[in-house]
Amino acid sequence: MLSELEKMEKALKRMEEQFGRQTRFSGKNPLDQLISTVLSQRTTYINEKKAFERMWHTFGSWENIMLAPLTELTETISTSNYPEVKAPRIQLILQQIKAERGNFDLDFLDDLPVNEAMAWLMALPRVGFKTSTFVLLFTFRKPVLPVDTHVHRVSQRLGIISSKTNEAKAHSVLLAMLPADAAELLNFHKLFFKHGQQICTWSYPKCKQCYLTDICDYYQKSDSRNKNSAQEKSG
Repeated sequence: MLSELEKMEKALKRMEEQFGRQTRFSGKNPLDQLISTVLSQRTTYINEKKAFERMWHTFGSWENIMLAPLTELTETISTSNYPEVKAPRIQLILQQIKAERGNFDLDFLDDLPVNEAMAWLMALPRVGFKTSTFVLLFTFRKPVLPVDTHVHRVSQRLGIISSKTNEAKAHSVLLAMLPADAAELLNFHKLFFKHGQQICTWSYPKCKQCYLTDICDYYQKSDSRNKNSAQEKSG
């Protein structure tokens, strides 16, 4: 039986064969990355991108976005799901950044230790652990690991982490199994994300197309149940 680490290593190797090694960090500045991540929640990348571009085209600056009438900002980002929740959240984030820093430049985070940078971001209104890790890894290339719903689901189904491990806890569990290197963490995140998005989907995982079934706890259990059911029917 493979250990959790051995499963991870095998899965990564096969995912790289499928998708190629993932090397692309974000070209966005940190505030663009932060607000894009807010817009991306429960939203496709295409609709997140539309919302961000429309918001910027309409208002032209973070100052104007911060001061915009809430109804107008909500309508402007309407391609992102739950714009009525995200619009006031964006304005509150911008207000706090402006109040604390006097501007909207977040480059200072690059000079902080990871824990301090994480704490500063998480002190912003309704900015959580996951959003903070996206900014720190993708923009600043700090050794943190974003664990979104896809990474979490794939890790659990493979049996790399326990079914009782939530997304926040999964960050530290998985991070301890991986090199403390931003490039390796980016590769892991993007590969597990792609696999979860395209193959190991939430509702109907495409197990027949999957190249990990021999090391996947979820598949082995499902396959065992199917065989037992078939035997019962034949009996």
